[in-house]
Amino acid sequence: MSLKRFLKTPRNIAIVSSTGAGIILYLYLFFISPSESHVLSDMVFVALTIGLVFVMNHFLLKFYLQDRIKLVYRNILEDKIDTETDKSLEHLDLKTDVIADVNNEVTNWVSKKNKEIKILKEMETFRKDFIGNVSHELKTPIFNIQGYIVTLLDGGLEDESINRKFLERAQFSVERMITLIEDLDLITRLESSQIELKREDFDLVELVRLIFTSLEIKAKDANNLLVLKDPDRPIFVNADQSRIRQVLVNLIINSLKYGSEQEAVTEVRFFHMDNKVLVEVADNGIGIPKEHLPRLFERFYRTDKSRSRDKGGSGLGLSIVKHIIEAHHENINVRSTEGVGSTFSFTLRKSDKISRL
Repeated sequence: MSLKRFLKTPRNIAIVSSTGAGIILYLYLFFISPSESHVLSDMVFVALTIGLVFVMNHFLLKFYLQDRIKLVYRNILEDKIDTETDKSLEHLDLKTDVIADVNNEVTNWVSKKNKEIKILKEMETFRKDFIGNVSHELKTPIFNIQGYIVTLLDGGLEDESINRKFLERAQFSVERMITLIEDLDLITRLESSQIELKREDFDLVELVRLIFTSLEIKAKDANNLLVLKDPDRPIFVNADQSRIRQVLVNLIINSLKYGSEQEAVTEVRFFHMDNKVLVEVADNGIGIPKEHLPRLFERFYRTDKSRSRDKGGSGLGLSIVKHIIEAHHENINVRSTEGVGSTFSFTLRKSDKISRL
């Protein structure tokens, strides 16, 4: 056993220090002043000195340092002290490597606190970003409404060429605010599991067909062709139909906004995976830069903030999509290449009904 390892306990430290003191005293008595010493009495004196030094060192280490080590333990572990921990503090075993134990506790405590600080900083950053985004999103329609009302009150109300137009614009801004608040409320309830999914068996192909019909005018205005792959093959899934409709509408509208300027195509296709079906919404649009993909489903996140806002987006659509899919205990992913297009894919559980493949 090495001396360094031997000196890891207070008792061994006391033994070494007292023995060293005795040896020094012995050398002094027998070599420095031998004429003034009697061998037997000096040996007894040396032994008593060793014993006294041992007792003093042991007392100092056990009662003085132990109390302070226990205090360090209490300060470090105060957030997790229980009956068992408190008992171990009262009966601290000095035969073990106490200093190493305290060092490990300090290291673990610092690591834990650093992680907590990092999480708190991330939460604070998220809070600031969230408040800033909400205030920014609300500020635009509020200022628009204020401007329209002031213009109408300053005489525009009697001007038939602008009164109705300004009222319609004010109404549009109010509807935008309402949509933003409703989306925020939906995300909050999804995150806190306050929304109970109404699962049912339904034909996913038929649902997509109905969505295409409702978005036909939007697609035409965007010069975008909506394509449903294998429309004659019903696929029954078990999910909340209204929420899945919301997911598909958000994804399809998103592809219409950022579709290719020439011969834009949005395709919905399905792939069977045992008891699940993989749904893909793909387009040949402008694509998404690689660096934006990891944050694409965050609240208010935009790859191009000015352009998205001009198109009326609040930055909450993809976040809602993600939360709805995760509420079904499923996954959603995206792959995209700039100038080629994007594909959003998610899974759904098949129903017990037999799909005609």
